[in-house]
Amino acid sequence: MDKYILWAVVIGGLSAASLPLGAAVGLAFRPGKRLTGVAAAFGAGALIAALSVELVAPTVAHLHEPGHALEFYLLLPGLAIGGILFVVLDQIVNANGGFLRKSATTIAYFTTRRRERNHRLLHGLGKIALLRTVPPEQVRALVDLVQPVTYEPGEVIFREGEPGHCLLFIQDGEVALSKGEGYFKSLSAGDVLGEIALLTGAPRTAGATATERVRALVLGKPDFDKLRLHCSELDSVARELASERLDELRSHQASLVEEEDRWARQAIKALHTGARVPTADEIRQIGEEHSGAPLAIWLGILLDGIPESLVIGAGFAGLLAQRIAATGQASFAGSVPYALIAGLFLSNFPEAMSSSVGMRVQGRSPPTILLMWTSLMVITAAGAGLGYVVGESLPEAVVVCVEGVAAGAMLTMIASTMIPEAVHLVAAPAVGFSTLLGFLAAVAFKVFE
Repeated sequence: MDKYILWAVVIGGLSAASLPLGAAVGLAFRPGKRLTGVAAAFGAGALIAALSVELVAPTVAHLHEPGHALEFYLLLPGLAIGGILFVVLDQIVNANGGFLRKSATTIAYFTTRRRERNHRLLHGLGKIALLRTVPPEQVRALVDLVQPVTYEPGEVIFREGEPGHCLLFIQDGEVALSKGEGYFKSLSAGDVLGEIALLTGAPRTAGATATERVRALVLGKPDFDKLRLHCSELDSVARELASERLDELRSHQASLVEEEDRWARQAIKALHTGARVPTADEIRQIGEEHSGAPLAIWLGILLDGIPESLVIGAGFAGLLAQRIAATGQASFAGSVPYALIAGLFLSNFPEAMSSSVGMRVQGRSPPTILLMWTSLMVITAAGAGLGYVVGESLPEAVVVCVEGVAAGAMLTMIASTMIPEAVHLVAAPAVGFSTLLGFLAAVAFKVFE
């Protein structure tokens, strides 16, 4: 084997050695959110420095030199293609449970699910005339309080004389009310069930049974009382409803649907769904829902690592060629792209550390987690060797384009996972300053070249 290929493999392995090391630290010490967030921001800054200083800056610096303009114009589309490829492949991997590999992608997944749930609830609540009295700015509290429930045909919802502890907003289906032994009336989509007992504190004045499959939203009495206290409009309409029951949907269904949609759109605009870190139980549950999650997680980690391995090999090939051209010979220590390797090493450590903690929460065993990260280190080393072969055998302009693709993928990864993770875990000033420190740390390694 060419000794230079072996050098590239060693350099790639060194840059990725922080992966199993970070995983081991994460499993052993379980770092807190603040430390994890600061480390993620630091790693993001280091990786940005490595890419900008080692890949983009040299090509831009030679833009106006004869014969180098083509490299610049190939770098730009390469960056764009790399970003697009990462987004597409990342979506495919995440759809199969790969989002569980990182805190940022896990948080983003749960945030999206929560937003979709809230939108569905709002469109359902828009069918309830009583709830359309709630101002859009108070909708946030409403969607957090109601819970969906389903009743099968023939199922008893409540019996006459029982205490009233909740209010039901019927979305679909039909409910038969009975008084004594006889049928009293029917309620359907858009109607409210159980309001009299909640408002008066008296027992249920009638029994309720689902005559067909019923979907409804449930609001507990304590929550209903709080809403009435803070929303005079809701309190007023609820009092009117207690004395004058809603018998059926409005006759002008078309105008009602328009009103429902308008209310829901206004409510959605007023709803600011904040991202939150999911609980351990939620993470375990969603991991069980995605049976292919372990493989998808590993593929996701591999997706993050392949571009950097190619960049290492190609970058080493370029620096090695410069050393040989200048002195006629090259040493291992004198051919290492220190800033690039340092940036990758410093960014890999916090990534593996935080991801390993998340994998442990999902129920993965420590040996399995360490094996996943160690395998990625080996693949990165092999990829660096391949990157060297590519960089040494192809024209320089093509190599720059390939490096651009890899850099674009890595920059997109930084912006979509590493920085969002840091922002979720620590305050913005800490994220900004930690990112700066990571950038400075990676750039400082240029003194060794």
